[in-house]
Amino acid sequence: MTDDQPTYLLIGEVLRPHGVAGELRVRVLTDYPERIVELDQIYLGTSPTSRKIKPHKLEKMRMHKGYALLKLARIDDRNLADRLRGLYVMVHIDEAIPLEDDEIYLYQLIGMRVQTTDGEDLGKITDVLETGANDVYIVNGGRYGEVLVPVTDETLIETDEINGIITVQLPDGLLPTT
Repeated sequence: MTDDQPTYLLIGEVLRPHGVAGELRVRVLTDYPERIVELDQIYLGTSPTSRKIKPHKLEKMRMHKGYALLKLARIDDRNLADRLRGLYVMVHIDEAIPLEDDEIYLYQLIGMRVQTTDGEDLGKITDVLETGANDVYIVNGGRYGEVLVPVTDETLIETDEINGIITVQLPDGLLPTT
């Protein structure tokens, strides 16, 4: 597990302009989209580690058909909005929603070891897929190579953040027989 805390967290991805007044249609990547409207400023860039992240004053935000529509200061027409297509919408880590005691940020999962309830090491988490129904941990490095672990109440047994170990109970047939 890594101790490196990012400066920014992803909250959305700009898909395209919406209308002609400079609004942005944004795919929401946060569990708390209602919190976006409370922000004075958001950040846009190609990734949370980019050196070219730029702040933008948020004028307003509304939800429309499952997407966030953002209006930023000084982005007043469709052409200016189109230049932001494909960028990520981020929040500074200091403005992020405080987590509950049993919650963990996705970036903190990367590098954690995954083991079965029998103690078998499956490898380390290299990525997390957010599918909508449930997250999926991509685990690499164990004897099975890449393993996709669905994160459900039945499979996720324990997350030991201190020791960097996640214990899972895998459904029958998920691992190849050897």
